[in-house]
Amino acid sequence: MLFEDTYKTINKQSVGVFKDRGSKFIGIAIPVISENDIKDMLETIRKKYYDATHHCYAYQLGFDKSAYRINDDGEPSGTAGKPIFGQILSNDLTNILIVVIRYYGGTKLGVPGLINAYKTSAAIALENSEIITKIVKEIYEIEYDYLAMNNVMKIIKEEKLEQLENIFDLKCKIVFAVRKNNSTKVYEKLKNVNSLSIRYLNIV
Repeated sequence: MLFEDTYKTINKQSVGVFKDRGSKFIGIAIPVISENDIKDMLETIRKKYYDATHHCYAYQLGFDKSAYRINDDGEPSGTAGKPIFGQILSNDLTNILIVVIRYYGGTKLGVPGLINAYKTSAAIALENSEIITKIVKEIYEIEYDYLAMNNVMKIIKEEKLEQLENIFDLKCKIVFAVRKNNSTKVYEKLKNVNSLSIRYLNIV
């Protein structure tokens, strides 16, 4: 059975601005790959927009969408983070952070007004980016004797493997990426090469 080995994300950071009754909302959509990325981006945005009333956000991480979070940052519960996250879900995105910064304009918008403002700001930010499809890849490291070089390179060429790192010496080493749905086939081929050892590193 084949695993779903693609996911959708955005290709670059983008901004969307929405105004309602004096309040200004700045939506920023950012491609991210880890919680450290998110922490750094939130810190940068808070410093840049230090005078804003709220910094609300939502994110989703992982090709399998295994990590997510929403934050209302002092707005009434469910009026900010949830509508932002709704835009991530409706576009089926992951590895993305959307922050919406609010400058309060003196007039309360009420719950429906806030939900609309945060949702719209996030939506405009996404419209100003480009949604792309990425392939889930597994990373492996192989070590083998120099004499096995021809057999190894033949497999790498046949399977169009992406070489990330290589050392060619008496003992050779290659780190490569392979599409997840092809990884078992590639693993079995390489395992049959004399003197070769193979080690799984991670998934991206």
